[in-house]
Order: sequence, then structure tokens, then C-alpha cells
Amino acid sequence: MKSGLHKVLHPIAGRPMLMHLLSTVEALGVERKVVVVGAGREQVEAAVAGHGVDIVVQAQQLGTGHAVAQAHDALEGFAGDVLILYGDVPLVRAETMRAMIERLNMADAPRSVVLGFRPDHAGAYGRIIANNQGLISKMVEFKDASAEERAVTLCNSGLMAVRMSDLFILLDQIGNDNAAGEYYLPDIVMLPGSQSAVIETDSDEVAGVNSRIELAAVEARWQERRREEAMREGATLIAPETVFFAHDTVLGRDVVIEPHVVFGPGVVIEDGVTIHSFSHLEGAVVRGSAQIGPYARLRPGADIGKKARVGNFVEVKKASLGEGAKANHLSYIGDASVGAGANIGAGTITCNYDGFLKYRTEIGEGAFIGSNSALVAPVTIGEGAIVGAGSVVTQDVSADALALVRAPQQEKSGWAARFRQIMQARKAAKS
Repeated sequence: MKSGLHKVLHPIAGRPMLMHLLSTVEALGVERKVVVVGAGREQVEAAVAGHGVDIVVQAQQLGTGHAVAQAHDALEGFAGDVLILYGDVPLVRAETMRAMIERLNMADAPRSVVLGFRPDHAGAYGRIIANNQGLISKMVEFKDASAEERAVTLCNSGLMAVRMSDLFILLDQIGNDNAAGEYYLPDIVMLPGSQSAVIETDSDEVAGVNSRIELAAVEARWQERRREEAMREGATLIAPETVFFAHDTVLGRDVVIEPHVVFGPGVVIEDGVTIHSFSHLEGAVVRGSAQIGPYARLRPGADIGKKARVGNFVEVKKASLGEGAKANHLSYIGDASVGAGANIGAGTITCNYDGFLKYRTEIGEGAFIGSNSALVAPVTIGEGAIVGAGSVVTQDVSADALALVRAPQQEKSGWAARFRQIMQARKAAKS
């Protein structure tokens, strides 16, 4: 990855790859979660804090079998089934994990279950030779495969399910007599004794990430899947390929999303909302039938009420807009509450920061803030009050009052004509 960030912490849809995987695992109701890590332990520990994960360290990188063996002590006393997954293979579904465990516990009791897939181009993947019941007769690395074996399209993803009662006994039997001198987890399949089984999934689900290029490819697969899900559940995406979701984006029904909209983490969109083009939302709630954008930015803490409007080049941060409130263009609303039906004129800003602390602005229901006004917090604008355009408001405004904060307008008759005459003469003299 050529990065200071641990590979498994690079994000897909705003969430680290490892956390995608752990979230899916947690949905299974597992008893224990063990993460085996080499370098970068501190980063991984910080990421998984609070998720009930045991961290064990593989001090020497001696292969996948050796890595799994490091979990021995962390699994002491456990007597169930073990899923072996990879932190850089983040898109494995809970249904697939369940299928692996179910196959492991079928009547023929295979030694282990391997997750296989059939890519468009099998390339250098290890091959799985299996019968019609999915029982494996041979697993072979590409470099060791014959021409006949290389023609097989079923490939090994590396993901496995094994009974705890068998796992470490099997690992003790594998050797490292290979070119790399490593202990390979798949070698447990070919040990003498009962056969292992394979179940299949699609190649997208087991796509791994070892570079920024592959990271982008997996992101694209995740986004495509999420867009399809959104449309199946009742949202309209005008140009789906231009919309980007976060891992936790929540959409109601009859939501319309125009082209080039980006969702950061923590966004909830209720029914009937329209999000116009080129808007960016993060950590925000947009309530029923509101309209956002185009070119709007909703930052964390934004709460947009029913039928409210946030228009072009409006930024909202840690602020609420009541039902039917409007901020149609060119405004910043930060650390504020805007009452129902209030109107925020173009160019209005809440001056919420003095370089050290943040302060709140309260705008009452039905208030009207004229264009190009600055509301210097802390300040309260009462219900139904009107702030004249161009005002700099530093004191509270009473309900239903008019606040005007402007210098008196002056007019000097003929001044402009005299000015132009003088300047033209100066310009002519210089030329």
C-alpha cells in the first residue's frame, strides 16, 4: 500500500476494511473474535477497541498456517467452530460465513471447509480439484499444477472453517518444506484422513486488497452493490454510477438522488427527500420531504426538518432547521437553531467562532433574515422578527421587531461624473 496506515485499516465506504469484516462477524453472534497481526499492532488495537477482540502477534512472518497457530492461547477453552478470515478481504457476507459453518457440520463431517470461487481469469490462484459433492481430492498451488490442473476454474480464496477440536492438531502436522520455508494453512486439507469440502461464492465477495489499485476496485464493487440495494428499496438514483454511499447511509423510500452526490458516514435520509446534484452530506439527518442542494454541504450535527430547503452553496454544521425553514443560497449556518418557517436570505452567515470558542445563534419561528446579514453569536432573533439586509447583528432582536444595522446612505450629486472626468484626464496624461 506504500502507507503509514496498516493495510487492513484502509477504508471502504468510510469504514476500515477490518471493521467491515468484524461487523459482519458480529452479526453471526460469534463467541470469540481473535485478530492476528504482525507489524502495526498499536494501530489495529486502537481500531478494534470496544469490539471485544483479542489481539495476538505473529512476531515472525512464517506463513498463514503459522499465523493461525498464534491464536492457540486466545482460543483456550473454546470448543466450537472456527472461521478463518482475512482482514484485507472485507466483503464476505454473513450468509457465506453461515454456509461454511453449516457445511462443516453436515453428516459427512468434512475435516474443513474451503471457500472457493471461479474468477473470470484464474491466473495464478491455487486450484481446487473436487467432485460433484464438493469433496476435495486435491488443492494445488498454480506453480505446482499440471496443465490439466491449471485448466480447472475453481480457485482457493484462502478462507476456511475448521472445528476447534481439529484445528491445532492439524496445524501441528503441516511442515514448511517449500521454497519460501513457510507453513501454509491450505496444507491441512491434504493431510491423511478425512476429506475437506469446498463451497463456492462469487469472485467479488472474496476480492482481496494488496494495493491502492485493488482498494479502488473493491470500493467500486461495494458502491455498485449498495446503489442497487438502494434502488431496490425504493430510492431513485438518476445517475447511479455518480452517487457514493458510506457504509452506514440510511435512505427512506421515494428519496430522489441526483447525479454527483457524496454521503459521508452517519447520514439518515427520511422518506420523500430530494438531494440535488453535487451535494455532500456527513453526520446529518434530513427529514421527510426536505430538499437539499444543488451544491449544498451538510456537516456533522446538521438536522434538516420536514419540508425545509437547503439550497445551492449553503453549508450547515451542528445546526437544526425547523419544518419548512429555508436557506436557499450562499449561506453558512453553524452552531444554530432555525425555527419552523424561518427564511435565511442569501449571503447570511452565523458568526459562531471567535478563534477560541464556539457560540450559538437562535433564530425563532417565522423570522426573516435579510440578505448579506451577519449574526454575531451568541445572539437570539425572536419569532417573526425581521433583520434588514446587510445588517451586522450583535444584540438580541425581539419577537416581531425590525432590526436594521446600517450606516446612513449618503448621496453626492454629480460626484461620479466629476470623478470620471478627473480620472480620464490623468490616464490621458500618462499615455
